[in-house]
Amino acid sequence: MALFVSFEGGEGCGKSTQAKALRKRVSAAGIPVILTHEPGGTPLGSRVRRLLKRVGGADISPLAELLLVNASRAQLVRDMVRPNLARDIMVICDRYTDSTVAYQGYGRGIGFELIQDINYVATQSLLPDLVVLMDVPVEVWLARKRPARPDRFELEDVSFHQRVRQGYLELASADPQRWLMVDATLPEGTIRSKVWQRVKGMLPQEGGEHL
Repeated sequence: MALFVSFEGGEGCGKSTQAKALRKRVSAAGIPVILTHEPGGTPLGSRVRRLLKRVGGADISPLAELLLVNASRAQLVRDMVRPNLARDIMVICDRYTDSTVAYQGYGRGIGFELIQDINYVATQSLLPDLVVLMDVPVEVWLARKRPARPDRFELEDVSFHQRVRQGYLELASADPQRWLMVDATLPEGTIRSKVWQRVKGMLPQEGGEHL
């Protein structure tokens, strides 16, 4: 199967920008690749995404949030991730299971064992080969220009976002072989190079020789 890479991080960390940059770099190297995202990536996932991010919508409990995220994930894994990996197409995913541990576990306070069990069922045990953590202090994000229409998660208080960041840092520290932690305050070009160097070393030899 092909390489599976996920990008993780708190709000405003730049992970979506870097995920797109990696897809472009991999494609330029002649390697088949797709970029998808969570929640979303399928018609069902897109509907769930709108529901989860909508401000002023339904009052969603933490447990319902966990289950909704994983409903979207199960569909994405079945329809997009596994089929493409099986065809030797590299998959880059903007958020995956570690977002759930960070946001619904550390952020919302749901038990980690329950989250891990539900993540396992939704993904059929599929984990990324590499997780890129775009780490930015919450204070830096707050000082940046905020979106004109923040979503449900962006509107959470500072303590929530600090718990999420701490969760990501602990996850990355616990599995350094599979995680690449990047200082997201660095220039975009520097970050692109760091990510590409790590990914390039994991590609099949013929892929790595393109650049």
